[in-house]
Amino acid sequence: MATIVFEHVSKRYSDGAEAVTDMNLTIADGEFMILVGPSGSGKSTALRMVAGLEDITEGILKIDDEVVNDFAPRDRDVAMVFQNYALYPHMTVRENMGFALKLAGTPRQEIARRVEDAARILDIESHLDRKPSNLSGGQRQRVAMGRAIVRDPKVFLMDEPLSNLDAKLRVQTRTAISRLHERLGTTTIYVTHDQIEAVTLGDRIAVMRAGRIQQVGTPKDLYEAPNNLFVAGFIGSPAMNFLPGELDGDHLRTAIGDLKIADALRRRLESGNGGGRKGVIVGIRPEHFEDPTLVTLPEAGHTFKTKIDVLEALGSDSYAHFTVDSEPVASSELEELLDDTDPAGVAPAAAGVQIVARLGAGSGVRQGQQAELWVDTSQLHLFDPDSGLSLLSSDVSRAGRSSAALIAPST
Repeated sequence: MATIVFEHVSKRYSDGAEAVTDMNLTIADGEFMILVGPSGSGKSTALRMVAGLEDITEGILKIDDEVVNDFAPRDRDVAMVFQNYALYPHMTVRENMGFALKLAGTPRQEIARRVEDAARILDIESHLDRKPSNLSGGQRQRVAMGRAIVRDPKVFLMDEPLSNLDAKLRVQTRTAISRLHERLGTTTIYVTHDQIEAVTLGDRIAVMRAGRIQQVGTPKDLYEAPNNLFVAGFIGSPAMNFLPGELDGDHLRTAIGDLKIADALRRRLESGNGGGRKGVIVGIRPEHFEDPTLVTLPEAGHTFKTKIDVLEALGSDSYAHFTVDSEPVASSELEELLDDTDPAGVAPAAAGVQIVARLGAGSGVRQGQQAELWVDTSQLHLFDPDSGLSLLSSDVSRAGRSSAALIAPST
């Protein structure tokens, strides 16, 4: 196992394009760190710099307190699992998993022992004498992970390893990866664009945008206290809803009504960056809406009426889509997120702002009908319309601080 430290690391190509800019990150010994972000955010480039597959333009990269900028990939003691399985089709599973050890001159008995141990961990013992063409996608990915495990490296690097699997296999393999890390405890950097993978697998997550780290924290940190619009819109499924709002004393004027600001939220606003502000961007997560008939606790909230455009009944809960009469929020961060989720620009245009609410299974709300909905006003998020930064105080480090110590894991 090993610690990994990025100190002001940048990657610039010959045409001047900068893939990673001033990256500062400390990954603890045995930590499972996720690098997440949309396409082009620099997450895979950062991973490849750790592997030695990309040169570092500026800054220092350390593995176990040793500067490795000029080390060849084979001298870094890291193992990488790629998006495509990269298995040799003419070799059996056993031969694929042991090939790197064979090249290194490892004795046959030791290769056999390591391969069988890894196969037992990954539950592919019965497939050791089969060829990759006779395996499912999930089994091939386990073979690729087994090939990394047998090397017993200091660091595992995983570059979107589940992206080629179907939904069911992704869940199964995600569980296998989590169990694998729990058992081996090897320092792991895992790159993905899927925020569900990020929040279910990672000890901590680094959210990246345009080559820069936006925020680092536990999944709970990023969900409860996103420090800017980009992080807020990226983390959470379905994504956070955004509306323009205006602060007026103890109330927040929005298109769904005048929301009374809860005392705890007011204190966070006053101790954060929100003092004296008027215009804000209001963020509301879908799960903080509810059918008022299902709200039993005397929590702070606001009830309003709206017409339900679409109702998606999922059994355990329902997603209610409705439109509010409001100008959409203008933000480059949110436009970038929309471009990533809808690259072809085929999302239907509609007047107003589209909102999604996640309602309990017992809700009587019906599609195409007027409905009464409740929103928990103690869970609102408020952002600066100009900078996109959160206006609420939090313990989470803000983007833009360059000291690696600020984004090191807490002890």
